Amino acid sequence: MDAIEAARAVVHEHHLDARAAFLGGSVVTGCRTATSDLDTVVLLHGAPAPYRASLQYAEWPVEMFVHTEATWHSYVERELRKRRSPLLCMCAQGLLLFDTDGLGAHLAAEARELTSAGPPAVSAEEIEDRRYAITDLLDDLVGSNDQSERLFIANELVRRTGELALAVGGSWGGGGKWLARRLEATVPGLSMRLHHGPAEVLGGRVEPLVAVVDEVIEQAGGRLWVGCRRSGTP
Repeated sequence: MDAIEAARAVVHEHHLDARAAFLGGSVVTGCRTATSDLDTVVLLHGAPAPYRASLQYAEWPVEMFVHTEATWHSYVERELRKRRSPLLCMCAQGLLLFDTDGLGAHLAAEARELTSAGPPAVSAEEIEDRRYAITDLLDDLVGSNDQSERLFIANELVRRTGELALAVGGSWGGGGKWLARRLEATVPGLSMRLHHGPAEVLGGRVEPLVAVVDEVIEQAGGRLWVGCRRSGTP
């Protein structure tokens, strides 16, 4: 059973009265792998939505994201504030499996419009917080002589530096494989340069990773430590 056939079948099995459904994620792109699952967004009239469930259908692992029209909008609004919206992407870039009353087409058009417009502008305070955290990690990396510590510091630096590059570039954020994919689309070549960093660190050389991180952080204003202050509870 192919991905589209399986996605339609599993939605009909669990929600025969669904208004619309989408199949998104890697299976509808050129990035599909042997372990890709079926990311399905299902729109209902009401209960039991909203909920999320992981299940198996035939040979396919399935992630089902079930919403009403109202909860779809509330979840999108929440994700927009985080500058990272898997739900929007699944509906904007995914395949509309069926649409009984036009809701699917309407939400797909809205999702495409929102994703094309890009995420909200990142605040100056958020950029400063990211610079501060990365500066702290750079100091920890250079000062550490413990290989286990260095490994985890380097991995954290890679992740945070990638996230900063996306924020500075005005791109949507992402986690895991989607961080790598969005980073390659926003700053081609940076992901691969960061990729080599932890291996260099474990080989005893921190300078290559530090250099790449500094290049990215300079675009945001450079390292930040002295003079950084936040009001509120320490």
